[in-house]
Amino acid sequence: MNQLKPLLRTLFIPGMLFLGACCCNKSVVPVPTPPPPPPVIHSSLGDVFFDFDKSELRTDAVAQLKTNANWIEANAGKKVIIEGHCDERGTNEYNLALGERRANSAKDYIVHLGVEPAKLKTISYGEEKPFAEGHNEEAWAQNRRAHFIAE
Repeated sequence: MNQLKPLLRTLFIPGMLFLGACCCNKSVVPVPTPPPPPPVIHSSLGDVFFDFDKSELRTDAVAQLKTNANWIEANAGKKVIIEGHCDERGTNEYNLALGERRANSAKDYIVHLGVEPAKLKTISYGEEKPFAEGHNEEAWAQNRRAHFIAE
């Protein structure tokens, strides 16, 4: 009898699973396929960079601003925030004012290209939100920018 118990257990459990699978009259419901992922919108909005202590547009900035203006016109339902940024040199007050001049310089040029001013909003962060960490010219050059964000 002691030998029969392990044999019954090994046969009983698979037998019950088999009977449960065979005797069930329920139809198998297939798992629905998941919906496709939403399309990825590649934004052509790019930053424009400035020279030290300047808010005048450089020649490389003009090309990027034209690309940004085309994107804004092609995406009529979107509004754009232009953030003005500075490097860490200078006082907070001075950098906030310089960041504002940089954002407004970029905005003015895009408006000059025909973009509706109501689609654009400017804000200055001065030195508060650096893109590149570091205390050298390479990092500072990356932080002197007007950054574009689609809403």
